[in-house]
Amino acid sequence: MDAFFVSVEELFDPSLKGKPVVVGGKADQRGVVSAASYAARKFGVHSAMPLRTAHKLCPQAIFVEGHRERYSEYSRRVYEVLQRFTPRVEMASIDEAYLDMTGTERLHGPPLEAAHKLHNAVTEATKLNCSIGIATSRLVAKVSSDQAKPNGVLWIVPGQEADFLAPLDIRKIPGVGKVTEQNMHACGIRKVGDLAKLGAAFVEQRFGQWGLALAGKARGLDAGGWFDGEIGDGHDPKSVSHEHTFMTDTADADQLDSMLTKLSEKVARRLRDHGVFSRTVQIKLRYSDFTTFTRSKTLDHATQIDTELAEAARALFHKSWTKQPVRLLGVYAQQFEANEGQTSLIAEPRTDGWRKALAAVDKIRGKYGDDGIVSLAAGMSAQFRAKVHENPENLPGKEPAKK
Repeated sequence: MDAFFVSVEELFDPSLKGKPVVVGGKADQRGVVSAASYAARKFGVHSAMPLRTAHKLCPQAIFVEGHRERYSEYSRRVYEVLQRFTPRVEMASIDEAYLDMTGTERLHGPPLEAAHKLHNAVTEATKLNCSIGIATSRLVAKVSSDQAKPNGVLWIVPGQEADFLAPLDIRKIPGVGKVTEQNMHACGIRKVGDLAKLGAAFVEQRFGQWGLALAGKARGLDAGGWFDGEIGDGHDPKSVSHEHTFMTDTADADQLDSMLTKLSEKVARRLRDHGVFSRTVQIKLRYSDFTTFTRSKTLDHATQIDTELAEAARALFHKSWTKQPVRLLGVYAQQFEANEGQTSLIAEPRTDGWRKALAAVDKIRGKYGDDGIVSLAAGMSAQFRAKVHENPENLPGKEPAKK
């Protein structure tokens, strides 16, 4: 979807059309740009940029907090359209999806015809623009859709994948961030074609297994990373996480403990939604100077109970925290299992009590929402508001299975 958040905002406020618009918060707030209109991008504003930096680059921009519920609704409308074209749909994010159109040619026509039909159907259903990339791999389809923006369609004919990618900047390859880009520049790799020409032995020696995957991507292959598995296979997440950036850096231990508890609650709720148990808890800690650490712990049994996750998260935090003011905290649940495994016989009655209590709490939250309806006492003072740029907990097509 093209400038998705901005485009949805324009539907509800047509006066924004054609103007530089930044979605994500107020100009003087701490946070990052969730989306920028094309008019704002001309001034160098882009997603993930600090809001204050965006304001310096484009002080005349209109800054909008954003409406997550609207974006989720329009994402669902798009998903419903995609489902009419093929059952093989994978929502990669709230505004991006992959479709496997294999076997649908008799129904929708050859690639370009099918893409234009899809393009028109999305516009008709949502009044929003999208860009479509067509290729034999997800990676090339993703890159070509980016090259087709705004509001275009681009087909990379089979056999031309490497030639299409070769002249593009190496940063165009998904998974190549600033650090990897700098390391590759140091080796003389600036274009995708530069990487494709290198031998596998050199790439592996210089960049490890991730380098081999990138070399495969440079040739147009779905070489790991975001492209494991088949499109549309499986809905369960591989990890669950929630993060919070404080409006003001804080070294208040009670405030930090409260936020860790609140984040753990949200993570645990999603684990129960998906019917999985986490064996590993990880925290993310970022200080005022942007120094960032992650610490993890493997539990003696898998869990989906708020208090157990919160206890582990707080223990990891206090073991690592240097008393410096904290900018961001995050709690992650990983290494999922289908059941708890063996729990402590001594603690089992208490654990069973929590299971029953949380089952009742989830029903209340499901009816009235998560915002402060029922919470652990230790997390009640935490002021948590999901950021606009964070994807919703359950993307269309990836909701938990009905119980």
